[in-house]
Amino acid sequence: MSPRGWQRAQLLFLTCILAGCLVWPLWLVLRGAFLTLDGASWTWWHVLDVLRDPVTRAGLFNALSIACCVTMGTLLLATPLALVAARLNFAGKGLLTGLLLLPLILPPFVGAIGLRHLLGREGSFNAILRGLGLINDGIDFTGRGGFWAVVLLEIMSLYPIVYLNLTAALANLDPALEEAACNLGAGAWRRFRRITIPLVAPGAFSGAVIVFIWSFTELGTPLMFEYRNVTSVQIFDGLKDMQSSRKPFALVAVMLVVAITIYVIGKITVGGNAHAMQAKASVGRAPKNVGWFATIMCWIFLGAVVCVAGLPHVSTILASLSLPGQWYATVVPSSLTLEGWSAAMSHPLAVSSVRNSLFLSLCATAAAIVVGLIAARLIARGTIRGRGLMDALIMLPLAVPGLVMAFGFIAMSLEWPFGGVMPPMFESVAMVLPQAWAAWLRDAPLRPVADILGANPNPFPLLVVAYAIRRMPYVTRSAVAGMQQTSVYLEEAAQGLGAGRLRIMRTIVAPLIAANLVAGALLAFSFSMLEVSDSLLLAQRERDYPITKAIYTLYDRLGDGELIASALGVWAMALLAVTLLGANSIIGKKMGALFRA
Repeated sequence: MSPRGWQRAQLLFLTCILAGCLVWPLWLVLRGAFLTLDGASWTWWHVLDVLRDPVTRAGLFNALSIACCVTMGTLLLATPLALVAARLNFAGKGLLTGLLLLPLILPPFVGAIGLRHLLGREGSFNAILRGLGLINDGIDFTGRGGFWAVVLLEIMSLYPIVYLNLTAALANLDPALEEAACNLGAGAWRRFRRITIPLVAPGAFSGAVIVFIWSFTELGTPLMFEYRNVTSVQIFDGLKDMQSSRKPFALVAVMLVVAITIYVIGKITVGGNAHAMQAKASVGRAPKNVGWFATIMCWIFLGAVVCVAGLPHVSTILASLSLPGQWYATVVPSSLTLEGWSAAMSHPLAVSSVRNSLFLSLCATAAAIVVGLIAARLIARGTIRGRGLMDALIMLPLAVPGLVMAFGFIAMSLEWPFGGVMPPMFESVAMVLPQAWAAWLRDAPLRPVADILGANPNPFPLLVVAYAIRRMPYVTRSAVAGMQQTSVYLEEAAQGLGAGRLRIMRTIVAPLIAANLVAGALLAFSFSMLEVSDSLLLAQRERDYPITKAIYTLYDRLGDGELIASALGVWAMALLAVTLLGANSIIGKKMGALFRA
């Protein structure tokens, strides 16, 4: 096969994978929102009904409010942090900038456990205020839905995504531009406003859009705070009505359209204005060495952020060491025990959830590596038309809400060949088959393979596909970066010596980009282990629960449920810490590129 023919085959393979696992679920969501219940005609009524309903309209408003507050909060917090990290050099900088990434090792969903112990009516903060004589009765900072608790936790958890992108953007700025402005008499503030901000805006947008979509569609954190008047939770509560109502489809479609619209508007108005910076500066700016006073101020500023951002981590660890009732109206638990950690390793639900998550994440990571490597080679080395579109489709899961994708997979499980009625176009095929085969074809042949809402569900295949599709951008982007740093002449030399394409991939390409593949695979594995939306929606039976669904279920149980859930959260923290440190040690400052839409 000729090189172009091989590239066409790769493009066709990737197109089939993305069409079946990405485009089709999204299409089913949109179709379900505009199709009548009998499926005979199209209508706007379901979407208009959602927009007219004051409850769903309030939920959408709350979701947008959370997303806007979190996005603005992360930008306001991450911008000065990135400026200090990129422009100044002081003692202990490496330690503090490393600790700034601490929130990445704790999903907001798990951090809610710790934050409730801090901000609840009988939490640590109220205990301190009582001890100081400032209040008599506790203030429930997370009560009545805890809107600001959700916003605060997500800001503390998601600001590193914007910080990583801004730091990388500032590192790529050409200092000659600011020097020229300085020579023309521009002051520091004017240079920052007219030079720095426009040039780093695309980088800021890349991180901010991830934060906006994440917080707009976040399901786990509102659930943990019992904040149910938000669109994501309304969709979660409406799963049982999917087969009898189009309202859940309409809610998901509205969420998808809003997320994509915000992304496109931002891309056009901010992301597309790269101004004069089209490439990395040939000479980077050397960080300015500062004196002892500025060092102290940097330590105070960065240290304060690290301490506040680390509070959910510390409180989650303390919650995992506190027996039920031992952390009530006190600053710290009155007694500590390792019983929770022991129970997390022996409780049937906890053990089965860890086993399920390991199996699902390993399978998803393997699939993401195979497909991501093929896509990366086509994007980085290919010459065929359509590579740009394929790159955009591969990265689309970063811009599409995870909740929408999970709902799309549920809708897919209700369609033939997983369920429902066989489309008329296949009736002619069934007529020429033997009667037994025709009956099997008509009766949803893949229902035993993958099912979500049936009497005997089997969500594992769809969970693997969902995890792989959601995390494939990390593997692909990391592999593309590796291929761009390696010479194509090595591959051409091997091909000239008679090596086949698979052998070149196995003996030349894979070893050369092994570090990048490992980094992408580590991120794909760790984030799959702690995926929230797919796990909460697709796993309906207790024996199929992944870790996050087990944490949510255990947290609501009386007795030692919260203790075991906290211990599982600490285990999740340790897992993410190890994998992120490993990925950061391999790809360093380029890690921010993996969190861009």
